Amino acid sequence: MQCYQCLARISSSLTMEEINPSYILSEEYRPKHVITEGEGIPLIDLTPITNREMSAGSDNKAVEELAAKIGEACRTWGFFTVINHGVPSDIRRRIMEASRKFFALPLEEKKKVSREAHNTAGFHNDEHSKDFKDWKEVYDFYVNDGMLMPASHEPDDPEIVPWYTPWPENLSKFRETCEEYGRACEKLFFNLLELVSLSLGLPPKRLHGYFENQASFARLNYYAPCPKPDLVLGTGGHRDPSALTVLAQEDVEGLDVLRKSDGAWVRVKPVPDSFVINVGDVLQVWSNDIYESVEHRAMVHAETERYSIPIFFHPSHDITMKPLDELVDERSPAKYPEYKAGKWLNLRMFNNYKKHGFYMRMTDYKIAA
Repeated sequence: MQCYQCLARISSSLTMEEINPSYILSEEYRPKHVITEGEGIPLIDLTPITNREMSAGSDNKAVEELAAKIGEACRTWGFFTVINHGVPSDIRRRIMEASRKFFALPLEEKKKVSREAHNTAGFHNDEHSKDFKDWKEVYDFYVNDGMLMPASHEPDDPEIVPWYTPWPENLSKFRETCEEYGRACEKLFFNLLELVSLSLGLPPKRLHGYFENQASFARLNYYAPCPKPDLVLGTGGHRDPSALTVLAQEDVEGLDVLRKSDGAWVRVKPVPDSFVINVGDVLQVWSNDIYESVEHRAMVHAETERYSIPIFFHPSHDITMKPLDELVDERSPAKYPEYKAGKWLNLRMFNNYKKHGFYMRMTDYKIAA
């Protein structure tokens, strides 16, 4: 059996004796020892809603209590970990193995499926966070392949085009595994979306229709060992453009969350067979800031590589992002103007691959009080 980890170390463009200056963070962004070992993000058991799917009846009270836990986690952290989520462990194992195989390919092979300027799926190793290059390699694929998206982020450009995933040709069952994993996580996402809706006092399927032609995408992340991990970040501090993000990670630590209560970085402890869930920009707008998209980052290690797989669940491109009518009144007026969801996603993706001298946040677009 081949050692995919060894092959990846040999082939990766990131393992170098001297670090390219484009990766080196300015002093203010370097991962200093500020991570606390105290309270961690909530751990939530989804059994009440996954059991409901397997039986004819349902315990409405248990689901309501579960929704309340989800709501509290979204308010206080913007992050939580779920167990007993219904996604088969076998497909999790196979998607992680597929990820290792892909990143073990020679760099020239990976570049055959490189992302394009306005079609963000495929391989890339040039993502920036806060204008510094991330120490990672990435392969993105669309959950709804061939999804329609704006041709550009420019507000006055009406052109709509399909986005397709460039799939590697010589990896057996790679595409099939990725697509199966996306479908399995989609079921989890809609269960979570129901719980989020209930937690906001809305009907359980209030938000489902926004995802009929979803612009969701999954990401295979590879964080190679780094000779100077104190000078770089795998992914710099950022907030997600999604409604919700569903993240699978293995037992190698590396995800940090900025705790809302005191601004301290908290390391997310990996829990076997779990997913880490976080609130994204779209849900922040829909909830009118009841739930917030929270900053997080990925660390790297000197000798140990790390793999993770987030899926960013994003609504259809033509959906209007604005605070939900039910959550707006005289005491809580709308805090955001209207945006087309596809334009926002396109703008965020454009911003991630070039230096702009600024870091995009949804709060920068709030209506002045």
